[in-house]
Amino acid sequence: MTATKLRGSYDACTDLSEDDRDYLERVLRALPLLADIAHADLLVHARAHDDAVVVGHAAPHPVPSLYPRLQAGQIVPRRERSRVFRVLHDGKDHALVSGMLVWGAPTVQEVSPIRNPQRRIIAAVSRHRNLLEHERFQRRDPLFRSMVNRVMEQGFSGRLEGAENLGRLTEHDGVLIVDKRGIVQYMNSVAENQYRRVGYVDSLLGEQISELDTNEYICFRSMERGLCLEQRIQELDQVWIKRTLPLFPVAPGGLFGRFRTQDSQPDGAAVLIQDITDDVRREQELKTKSAMIQEVHHRVKNNLQTVAFLLRMEARRTKLAEVEDTLRQTMGRILSIAVVHEFLSRGDQTEIDIRDVCGRIVAEACASLTAEQKHIRVSLDGQAFSLPAQQATSCALAVNELLQNAIEHAFVDREEGHVEVCLEETDASMVITIADDGVGLPPGFDPLASSALGLRIVRTLVQDDLHGQLLMRSAGGVTASISFPKELARPAA
Repeated sequence: MTATKLRGSYDACTDLSEDDRDYLERVLRALPLLADIAHADLLVHARAHDDAVVVGHAAPHPVPSLYPRLQAGQIVPRRERSRVFRVLHDGKDHALVSGMLVWGAPTVQEVSPIRNPQRRIIAAVSRHRNLLEHERFQRRDPLFRSMVNRVMEQGFSGRLEGAENLGRLTEHDGVLIVDKRGIVQYMNSVAENQYRRVGYVDSLLGEQISELDTNEYICFRSMERGLCLEQRIQELDQVWIKRTLPLFPVAPGGLFGRFRTQDSQPDGAAVLIQDITDDVRREQELKTKSAMIQEVHHRVKNNLQTVAFLLRMEARRTKLAEVEDTLRQTMGRILSIAVVHEFLSRGDQTEIDIRDVCGRIVAEACASLTAEQKHIRVSLDGQAFSLPAQQATSCALAVNELLQNAIEHAFVDREEGHVEVCLEETDASMVITIADDGVGLPPGFDPLASSALGLRIVRTLVQDDLHGQLLMRSAGGVTASISFPKELARPAA
C-alpha cells in the first residue's frame, strides 16, 4: 500500500504566518496515518475571518469514510455553531466531544487544538468517527486506546517524523506495543495469529522481542532514531510489512500537545504488521502465468515465421505466376499476425501499439520491394495508439491487406510511386488511411461488392472485430480508410 502525500489548502486562511503554515504541513504529512490508526475522518480547520476553512482532510483506509469526497478547501460558517469555533475562536484548550450527523450517519466528533511552538492555537483538528466504530473503540484494551491517543497527539504536535513515508494501514493489521526495553506490553489477536504462524504458539506478552527469532530490528531502530519506519520482512513462509511508530513520553498534565521537550527519547513503540503473504503469492503466480503466456506467444510467432518461410520457398519454386501470387499474399497475412504475437511476447501486455505494428508491416513491405527491385516508397505517419490483442491482430491483417493491394495494383507499368500509411484521430473515431498516388480504381469498381478475397477479409475484420467501416475512394490514386470507434483505442504508453 503506497504512502499518501497530503498538502494544505490555505487560500482562505487569514491569520497563519509562514511558520504556522510550515508547522501545519508537518501535521498534515502525518494525517493519513492518523486517520488510519484512529479509524476516523480527520479534518484540520484554520481561521478564515469569522469562519473556518478546512485546510486538510484525511479519510481512513481501514474503514469507509463518512464523506463522499474530501472536504479540503470547504468553508465552515460560524453560524453553524460547530465546536470547531469553541477551539479556534474561544481558545478552548481541551478536547470537545459531541454527537452529530454526517451525511445521515450518527457520528462522534472530537475537536482538539493544534498549537504552534509558541503555544498559540493556530488550528483545530476534528475527528469524525462513526458511532458504531466509536463504541467499538471504547471497548478496546486501555493500552491500545492510550497508544492511539498518544500517536494522535504526537501527530498533532508535529512529532511523527517519517509518517508520510508509511503505506496505508488495513483493517486486519497486527498491533504490538513495546516499552523502551523491547518488552511486549500489548498484542492484539491478529498479531497473535501472525506470530503463531511462524512458530510462537504461546502469548508473547511480557516477552523481550530481541530474544525472538523474528526480525525485530526495525522496532529498536525506530526508537533509536525517533522516526516512523517501514520494512518488508520475510518470516519463514510469511511475508510481512512492519511499520513502527515511536512513542514519546507525555509530560504531566496529559496529552493535547503537552509532550516533553523535542530532545526527549521515545519510551516505547507501536508495531503495526500487515500480512501480505497471499498478495505476494498471487503476484508470483501472475508472474509465472505471464512468463508462460509470453513463451507461448514467442513460440507462436516463431512457428508462424517458419510457415511463412516455407511458403516463401514454395513461391520461389512454383512456375505458375497465379500460385506464386497466392502464396506471397498468404505469407504476408501470416507475417502480419506474427508481428502481433512478437509484441505480445515482449512483456505483460494486453494492448498493442498499432503504430509499432504498422511500422513492422511497412518494413516487411519495403524489404519485399527491395528484393523485387521496385522504387516504390512506403511511409508511415500519425499518432500512436493501442488496441486489445484481438483487435490489434485484425487491424494488422487489414492494414497488411490494403498495403499489399496498393503495392500490387496501384503502379501498373510503373516502377516508382508512393504509398502512405497514416494514423489519425477524429472526434469520435480512430482512422487508419492507406493512400497511394497510383492509377486509381478501375471504372465501375465497387469495393463493397468486390468478391476479391483480400477485400472480403478486410471488410469482415473491420466490421466484425473493429465494429468500424471501410471506405475507398479514387482521386489521384486510391485512398482506403479504416475507421472504428475511439472507445476501442487507448493512448500508447
